[in-house]
Amino acid sequence: MGKVKIGDFLHRIKRPIVLNSNVDYKLVTIKMHHKGVVLRGLKKGSEIKSKMYEVKKGDFILSGIDARNGAFGIVPEELDGAIVTNDFWYFSLDEKIIDKHFFLELTSTSWFDEICRLGSDGTTQRIRLQKDKFFNQEINLPSLDEQQDFISKFIHSKTINNKIEKEIDTQQKLLKKLRQSILQEAIEGKLTKEWRGQNPDVEQASVLLEKIKQEKEQLIKEKKIKKQKPLPPISEDEIPFEIPDSWEWCRLDEISLVGTGATPLTSNQAYYKDGTINWITSSATGDDFVFKAEKKITELAIEETNCNINPIGTLVIAMYGQGKTRGQITELMIESATNQACATINPYIKNIELRQFLKKYFNFIYLEIRKLAAGGSQPNLNMLKIRQTVTPLPPLQEQKEIVKKIENLFAVCDALEYEIQSSKKSSEQLMQAVLKEAFEK
Repeated sequence: MGKVKIGDFLHRIKRPIVLNSNVDYKLVTIKMHHKGVVLRGLKKGSEIKSKMYEVKKGDFILSGIDARNGAFGIVPEELDGAIVTNDFWYFSLDEKIIDKHFFLELTSTSWFDEICRLGSDGTTQRIRLQKDKFFNQEINLPSLDEQQDFISKFIHSKTINNKIEKEIDTQQKLLKKLRQSILQEAIEGKLTKEWRGQNPDVEQASVLLEKIKQEKEQLIKEKKIKKQKPLPPISEDEIPFEIPDSWEWCRLDEISLVGTGATPLTSNQAYYKDGTINWITSSATGDDFVFKAEKKITELAIEETNCNINPIGTLVIAMYGQGKTRGQITELMIESATNQACATINPYIKNIELRQFLKKYFNFIYLEIRKLAAGGSQPNLNMLKIRQTVTPLPPLQEQKEIVKKIENLFAVCDALEYEIQSSKKSSEQLMQAVLKEAFEK
């Protein structure tokens, strides 16, 4: 068929409607990224001030504002007779030029997103579809017979693609479970069972716990930390699983200094202007490591507020917004102060094995930690709940072996994830290749 303009086969139609003030009307909205045409809500005619237009089931409709972001689709049967403003465009199709099924399949891909993007213009806040730019775009359209042949190929490829994507989704879920299973095997001592058999003379965790206790008492004596009220002993009901005989159960507070930060008064520019000290918030806990801070505070802020500078290696977990954040623990790779929504964890003995073991442990229990959060839409943890966290403590040498085994197994998981992502990319390329074929004949 050759080159045709979008306006040659796609014609905008309008069905103006006179509203009855006592009638409830269905209002339509279109979700972006091909998420469909849905009911926005009901309104009485008396509440609607704009000029409105009626849509029918089966109409192809798009949002003039968000079409470039995939906001288009087919009006479903339940929205037959619904109404839209002039910002929504709907069309009739000239089926002597383009097959309806061919067109609908194409609009489910990024091809039509690009058509809409090229047909849009305006300032940053007012970009929308422009009539001339949209309808005057030319495409190389196959003949009707070729379009119908293409539909058969496209639907076949789409069926294969859907099966691939379903399998990829299953693999991703299984991989997530595998990572969690590795962590569970590790913190229960099962990953290192053979290692313990080969190393029977390793110093018991009870000895390590006593050393940590002595270090904590020395820090209190030197007034580097404050003495806190002792936490209650661990009850049998609190112990979540069995651990090897050489390990010990303890509360996080027994082996680590658990603290928090503060938010210097934002209206006081002396706390922020020309600041040089890194200051992070709970949003940083979505990543495994923190390498930079989006905000800085001044020395004066440190002096006059409850902010403290935490050393590199400090572990941080979010206390606020546990319903929406991942809740996983992160590690500071820069000296940083934190706000009051962050709990900071610093083991009393400066040992990388203990720190990394605690990090892996919190990665495993973060779902349980979130269950301890209280509140409404933004549930919060508090310092006491984090201090009370019941923690397994292996001997130091075994901690090193545990972290090593986890990282080696996670490296295998990373390789599997790369393969899964490559399969997903290949699947997408398959669909693009089929699409490209239709327009290059």
